[in-house]
Amino acid sequence: MKSGNTALITGASGGIGYELAKIAASKGMNLVLVARSKEKLDQFRKELKEKYQIKVWIFVHDLSNPDTLPELIEEIDNLGLEINILINNAGIGDYGNYLETSPGKELQMINLNVYALTYLTKVFYRRMVHAGNGRIMNLSSVAAFMPGPYMSVYYATKAFVQSFTEALSAEAKGTGVTLTALCPGPTESNFFTNSSVTDYTAVKKLMAMPKPEVVAQYGFRAMMKGKTIAIHGIRNKATIFLINIIPRKTVALLLKWYQANWKN
Repeated sequence: MKSGNTALITGASGGIGYELAKIAASKGMNLVLVARSKEKLDQFRKELKEKYQIKVWIFVHDLSNPDTLPELIEEIDNLGLEINILINNAGIGDYGNYLETSPGKELQMINLNVYALTYLTKVFYRRMVHAGNGRIMNLSSVAAFMPGPYMSVYYATKAFVQSFTEALSAEAKGTGVTLTALCPGPTESNFFTNSSVTDYTAVKKLMAMPKPEVVAQYGFRAMMKGKTIAIHGIRNKATIFLINIIPRKTVALLLKWYQANWKN
């Protein structure tokens, strides 16, 4: 990778995206940060510029609205920015019985987790291939490898991200561009709150949730090494191994029992 990289990170105002931005800044990379909260982005930009002496551009967009995606690309192009690293981190979840969950929230989830990620990957993958170098990391999940009762649409979006990233990684061989699917398990963040889960004691009892900075460090290293699949944590690796040898119907029933203990 050439020096003077510019990294575009979506969902950069908190959690794993926030930590990935700090890591990239510490490596001397300039940043293009996208999120919905202008207040958070303004504060974050100030912190990063003061600490790392880098350039930071912020764009306030709700990427679950498909109409905003061409606008974002136009804004980036108007500044003449060349994106060398794309991190599709933005994503949302939802929890509840499918009979009762909101179709609007589910469409929003599909638009953000799938459509926006695919759109941005298409635009910048083409440019990176033309330039002969680039890194793309998509936020997948351990959820990508299993069915998830009571979070069925969210799990399905992550299955898309996983399959899409692995397939495109194979297509990209020999182009100088690499694609990485970062697959964390439950992480200390506001994800559960944003997913309508008010009590996730069952999750915390079953496993110690890593801090987002730990997951971000792991993912960033994997991306820079060009790894296609980056599953964080021994427990998550073991879980996926077991899922591959247990009948899918059994996995679904186990997840139904486990996730039924959550509250919304």
